[in-house]
Amino acid sequence: MLATVGLLTSVGVTTVEAAEPAQSGPPTVIPVAADGVQRATVTLDSYSYSPNHLIVEAGKPVELTLISVTIITPHNFIIKDPAGSLSIEQDVSAGKTVTLKFTPTQPGTFPIYCDKRLWPLPSPRDKGMEGKLEVR
Repeated sequence: MLATVGLLTSVGVTTVEAAEPAQSGPPTVIPVAADGVQRATVTLDSYSYSPNHLIVEAGKPVELTLISVTIITPHNFIIKDPAGSLSIEQDVSAGKTVTLKFTPTQPGTFPIYCDKRLWPLPSPRDKGMEGKLEVR
């Protein structure tokens, strides 16, 4: 489904179509490799993470390869536990790949989101760029 936005220019009104965020897919259980590390790749697109629901084991290292497939818009990958057991913020420039490493210590479900914003546009999170990390 596409949303239509009208932009006022000095010449008139320009119509811009923006894709709506993808629906949540099934959870992705990240297996523990022989070396004890849980590895996965997450694609960052205009308004989505894929996969957007990750399941990992507490106490075991996690290594996420974050790949931005956008051309202009930078993103970030934020996971914040209000209780303070997990606090991650990783910038991913447009078209770049970054590897993120962390070890979750507490079970729980934590939101993943992008709050990068190009003024005057809404943030990707406002447009649905969210996911969740489930630690078991």
